[in-house]
Amino acid sequence: MPTLFYEIFNKKIKLNSDTIRRFKEEIERLYNELLEEKNIDNMKVLRNKLEKSLSENKKKKNYQKTKDEFKEIEVIFEKLETSIEELEDSQEKIKLVDVVKKVEDRYKLCKNIPDSKKDQYKSFCIKKSKIKYEKEIIKLQVELLKLQKHIKAKWEKLLIIFEWRDAAWKGGTIKRFREYLNARWARVVALEKPSDVEQTQWYFQRYVKHLPSGWEMAFFDRSWYNRAWVEPVMGFVNEDDYKKFIEDVPLFEKMLVDSGTKIVKFYFSVNKSEQAARFEDRRRNPLKQFKLSPIDQYSQQLWDKYTLAEYKNLSKTHSKHAPWTIINSDDKKKARINALKVVLNKFKYPGKISDKELEIDPKIVLSWEDKAKALEWEIDTKEDLFT
Repeated sequence: MPTLFYEIFNKKIKLNSDTIRRFKEEIERLYNELLEEKNIDNMKVLRNKLEKSLSENKKKKNYQKTKDEFKEIEVIFEKLETSIEELEDSQEKIKLVDVVKKVEDRYKLCKNIPDSKKDQYKSFCIKKSKIKYEKEIIKLQVELLKLQKHIKAKWEKLLIIFEWRDAAWKGGTIKRFREYLNARWARVVALEKPSDVEQTQWYFQRYVKHLPSGWEMAFFDRSWYNRAWVEPVMGFVNEDDYKKFIEDVPLFEKMLVDSGTKIVKFYFSVNKSEQAARFEDRRRNPLKQFKLSPIDQYSQQLWDKYTLAEYKNLSKTHSKHAPWTIINSDDKKKARINALKVVLNKFKYPGKISDKELEIDPKIVLSWEDKAKALEWEIDTKEDLFT
């Protein structure tokens, strides 16, 4: 890339009418070269850098003085966008496998199998509702792949935070999110308890190094919000440090959003009796016992205190730039489907399915305001969490 590009993109040169004119000439020359070579990858790099540069310069005080010159660059940018779309459309089209239809081919409906043959097909004989779920989940996973391609092309950063009541099935949801994504650009972050060194650091420090870079999705399996649920309930944090966290976290998240990170915050909720049933299943099933932690045994005993922590944290850390989305996960399948739809609805990307196919279930996806009203009936929200 020409020297002037580096100087301008890295802000090492003062922009004026002359430098912008030279900049425009170099862009046009490079654009024509890439177009002739049909070098779509480098055209996308050029597009992304130009888009960022134009956006930043529009915010500067001297923009009005050079507005006409920048308009000429915007014309080239639009031509670049059009050329990229045309090149992508002209690439060889292949007939895609209908992965949703393959779900139907994989199974047989129980009602369509004679009783004499049900033993023979027992591994494939499932209910109609199960087939419907499998078809819908894989359709949404295809959409996630489209979204990942879009994020990679646009150099975007997506952070999805998963917080939950114990036994709210968030692990299975994260698995469905990441199942078919390219793992190079889709990371799951699940940190152990802080080391002795980490305990001496700024609270957010150990999380910062795991934040998504450009092109990446990061799925936080628990996050800095440990300080807001488990720590105060179990007595692992003092009141001053808790209050400091509650004050700092909206500012911290605002910094991330301002730097270009898109944040989705999920809180997976489950009712008390359903949680108890899931804990019992884990105790009895040797394949699930690993999911039980020493803290889980207190979840039922401290249900009301966890609910109080839930209310105080969500009410103080819900913000316009990083809002909470509440997922009712009493039904794990509906919870997974609707969580996927919430994320997909936040983006526009090429080839996206219709809005109707991404409609969410209002019984499963709740706003923080709706959840707050429910909690206010359940507990005394004015109670002191540290009493």
